Amino acid sequence: MGGELRYQIGQNAYIKLILHALKHRSSAVNGVLLGRLSGGDSNPVVEIADSVPLFHSQIGLLPPLEIALIQIEEYYGAQGLSIVGYFHANERFDDSELGNVAKNIGDHIHRYFSQAGLLLLDNKKLEALSKGKDRSPVIQLYTRDSSKSWKLIGDGSSRLTMKEPAANIVLLDYISNKKWQDIVDFDDHLDDISKDWLNPELFSS
Repeated sequence: MGGELRYQIGQNAYIKLILHALKHRSSAVNGVLLGRLSGGDSNPVVEIADSVPLFHSQIGLLPPLEIALIQIEEYYGAQGLSIVGYFHANERFDDSELGNVAKNIGDHIHRYFSQAGLLLLDNKKLEALSKGKDRSPVIQLYTRDSSKSWKLIGDGSSRLTMKEPAANIVLLDYISNKKWQDIVDFDDHLDDISKDWLNPELFSS
């Protein structure tokens, strides 16, 4: 009998997603998670090594999503990474529900990677973090159960952890320096192909 599947997110992957949501505070945003499955049957872990911010407008449209996923898979596949999950942030601050767009895109990714996780930004946790009150991940984990519906994994669970314990401290530093202004998503790239959706400069300084 296999162990319980866990998810571990790397610092850069985590920070990139949060900065993307902060740049577009008045709209819903989304992104994909890149990584690999490790640990074998006894201790399976989805290691999220990187993330790609996708869209901040018309995020439910399939054609741009398909274009993005093909390019992302080609680039990261050469590095031995694949798409292992999906990130979503709702438009309204007080909306903590997982909507149909997020579920549908999550289902799409789940068809290719059956252990896919879905991460939803928790705005209240993000606000508490900025006040120094909470240092847990500012995202909620959803997984798909046997009934094919997405189920929230509770806060007390250790199934979602951050690879670097100080990730939130680094995130706060990036927020205070307004690094979210520098994030490029696939929307930006489709508007101007000179803008690099890989964000190679984001963590360089």
